[in-house]
Amino acid sequence: MNLYIKNMVSNRCKLIVKSELQKFGLHYTLVELGQVEIMETLTIGQLHMLNTALKHSGLALIDDKKSMLIEKTKIIIIDLVHYSEKRLKVNFSDYLSETLNHDYTYLANIFSENQGTTIEHFFLNHKIERVKELLIYDDLNITEIADKMHYSSVAHLSNQFKRMSGLTPSQYKHLSSKPRKALENV
Repeated sequence: MNLYIKNMVSNRCKLIVKSELQKFGLHYTLVELGQVEIMETLTIGQLHMLNTALKHSGLALIDDKKSMLIEKTKIIIIDLVHYSEKRLKVNFSDYLSETLNHDYTYLANIFSENQGTTIEHFFLNHKIERVKELLIYDDLNITEIADKMHYSSVAHLSNQFKRMSGLTPSQYKHLSSKPRKALENV
């Protein structure tokens, strides 16, 4: 049985889900960002109990197709920005469209209706959060970060960073307290 889970965006979330499944005595064959495959078939009551347990950790089961599509869109973006080094050979909208097998305009409309932001803004927010992470934890300079994050130039990265965060990457790096958002809150 496949279950789709909202806000499951990090390895920490995967651990939480695995723990909850074990508490319920469920056996999983797959636990990926946003999706779980279990061997058992659950009743409506069991689904409700599992959903209640997941909600305590900020997660939730998804049961309608539009919400599943929105969550898949978010997972693709998060995976692409935070967990992949892959450089796209097509533009982002075409990549998303091909991966999800839906017209980009349709995806963009349902995403903004339900999330209150555009896919592009969601994508850029995640890129900036990833740049913040690289500035704090890696020994990369701004040129290396721009390359790693597939920016066309350091100037492009710096301008986008300043527009999104209000600071230049250098100013951010030198802050004593570096504000960041958890992935599920971006």
